Amino acid sequence: NEGGGGRLSPDGQRLYNGVQAGEKVYQDYRLEATNPGGHSSRPVKDNAIYQLAAALMRVSVYQFPIAFNDATRGFFEHRSKMETGQLAADMRAILQTPPDADALARLLADPNYNSILHTTCVATMLDGGHAPNGLPQRAGANVNCRIFPGTTQEDVRVTLEHVVADPVVKVTFVDPPEKVSPPPPLTKSILGPIERITQKMWPGVPVLPTMAAGATDGRFLTPSGIPTYGVSGIFGDPATTNAHGLNERVRVESLYEGREFLDQLIKAYAGGR
Repeated sequence: NEGGGGRLSPDGQRLYNGVQAGEKVYQDYRLEATNPGGHSSRPVKDNAIYQLAAALMRVSVYQFPIAFNDATRGFFEHRSKMETGQLAADMRAILQTPPDADALARLLADPNYNSILHTTCVATMLDGGHAPNGLPQRAGANVNCRIFPGTTQEDVRVTLEHVVADPVVKVTFVDPPEKVSPPPPLTKSILGPIERITQKMWPGVPVLPTMAAGATDGRFLTPSGIPTYGVSGIFGDPATTNAHGLNERVRVESLYEGREFLDQLIKAYAGGR
């Protein structure tokens, strides 16, 4: 499946070939405040827009607990051996029990690491009010959460209610929660062929386990009993790939390499035929 791939350094050097095992759970929540409203010439203390804004501010500063699974722990263990200086030390320090607080703070400041260390929730859309001269009777926001495997969508909804701490602001699911499951195991039968072909095509490039912060078709397949792994052999630089942008792109060389890698990998899984 998609989701895994190679990482390039800013100068085009291959750093590692990533294999995705599991991904965060996608869930949208609606935060909504309602009010009897009235005429804007006679404002009152209770205002749906203000109450929603206050609730969103509380959500913005809340940090969900740090969590690890086999894929993310393996990722930081391997990356710590590839990095140097403070970054390498921080990656080792967060794997301690408990994680080193200063090291964790530095890594959480990087969106790439923050996204795989815990559940994240962020406001993405707003709506509210009905007239420029009327007190708002309704104000709502969409809060998009990417939930760390092992935490349920209902757990997060309840947490958001506690964080909002205002009975006027209701927290509900935008869509019914999807079925979830634990990440598929990275067994030797899965990793072996990937590691062998990676070394054949790119000697010295390590294979790293990863967990996707985004979403792929694996969110439906793995819970349905079809263990799904992300691997492509396509190397990219996150700073220039511009994923989901109007100018999303991949190197021509990487595209052809990925085709060759996957052709060999599928044959290996099929017994060499």
